[in-house]
Amino acid sequence: MATRDGALARAARFFDEGGFADRLSALVAIPSTSQEEQHAPALARYLEEGIAPWLAEMGFSSHLHENPEAGFGPILTATRIEDPALPTVLLYGHGDTVAGLAAQWSDGIAPWAVTDRGDRWYGRGTADNKGQHAIDLAALQAVLDERGGRLGANVKLVLETAEERGSKGLRDFVAAHAEALSADALIASDGPRVEPGLPTIATGTRGTWHCDLVVRLRQGGVHSGHWGGLTTDPAILLAHALSTIMDRNGKILVRGWLPGDGLGSAVPAAVRAVLEGCPVGGGDGAATIDEGWGEPGLTPAEKIYGWNSFIVLAMTSGVPANPVNAVAPDARAHCQIRYTVDSDPAGFEAALRHHLDLHGLEAVAIEQAAIRMPASRTAPDHPWVRWAQASMEKSLGQRVQVIPNSSGGLPGDVFVDHLGVPLVWVPHSYNGCKQHGPDEHLLKAPAREGLLAFAGLWWDLGEPGTPAR
Repeated sequence: MATRDGALARAARFFDEGGFADRLSALVAIPSTSQEEQHAPALARYLEEGIAPWLAEMGFSSHLHENPEAGFGPILTATRIEDPALPTVLLYGHGDTVAGLAAQWSDGIAPWAVTDRGDRWYGRGTADNKGQHAIDLAALQAVLDERGGRLGANVKLVLETAEERGSKGLRDFVAAHAEALSADALIASDGPRVEPGLPTIATGTRGTWHCDLVVRLRQGGVHSGHWGGLTTDPAILLAHALSTIMDRNGKILVRGWLPGDGLGSAVPAAVRAVLEGCPVGGGDGAATIDEGWGEPGLTPAEKIYGWNSFIVLAMTSGVPANPVNAVAPDARAHCQIRYTVDSDPAGFEAALRHHLDLHGLEAVAIEQAAIRMPASRTAPDHPWVRWAQASMEKSLGQRVQVIPNSSGGLPGDVFVDHLGVPLVWVPHSYNGCKQHGPDEHLLKAPAREGLLAFAGLWWDLGEPGTPAR
């Protein structure tokens, strides 16, 4: 007789006996980076050869679509409909990765092969996002096998290959296929847990707003001996501009950028409540949680899950690799705000312009200001969130932390805007996984827990008691 425990046991055996490692290895071996032109054909190959046959084994009907935006990777959709009256969950993932950066990886490991070392699997995409959507699909397969091929619910899938280029084309695609993709909830996986050993549900993501700050004073550099001390140095002006935006301890001084009332008075009460007692951890030594950095009076969890951050991603003046004795003609900084849905990004540029002008910095221009990825959030107490939390806690026998949004960005807004679905993100990685750099890896313990958690979710989806029944 098919049982929930039997489904979880099947999932555990698949992991423990090497089946998942083999599946992950086959997926990582396809160099499907969307950031290197020479690997562009691998994007379709990942979907056609790595994913579609596996979906067919589970009874899905899948279709490969061209991206609505020329020059960006294809999109796979798949459906497994048992009865339109049953609950329907939408899965999302992305098969593209960042650039391989092969020359930068440690000795003995490489981007396009899984290397097993101790408690982790190394390889590009192991954490972002091949390993994560593979966990969700492997769990579904275990439940289908336990139930003799019947789930008791419907599943739809969207797997894109342009996420690492801003999910270009996804919004138009989902809008055009909204009826076919309609579902009761999106339940999918990407990003990190709040710490490696604590299962997590995120109900949204922070958005990203970018701009260039530019000081452009003359056509070319001028002799530093003849002109230094007489003519304005654009790098100094730019440095002063940045110092007015954020103080030396990381507090944002453009208060109109902040959540809530725009004055930076507090983290919204509902967000603060769900983050009470939430830990933050799991770095690998490449970065630290510095107690004195950021908004005073906030906990680390409130700083990254309930607040906005300002980051200078890059800045230049002159040619750092080949400096010459000249006062540079210009200076540029590419800046980013990670923001929550409690902020209004439509006012970010105006607030910054007003702030700079108040400080006598009219010479600092704001260029290419735009949202790269909008923020999204489902209420943390939404019925689908609480249902998923209860299911995971039953499967894993431990507390599951709910956060109002993850610290990074994902295109959840696309599915909220065009499908009206609640968001339930169940990450299987951690924030030290090096997902955008060399030595990307997936920790085995959270991956195994994720497989068990999703086996329980898939099982419970076919039982009475879901919010859709």
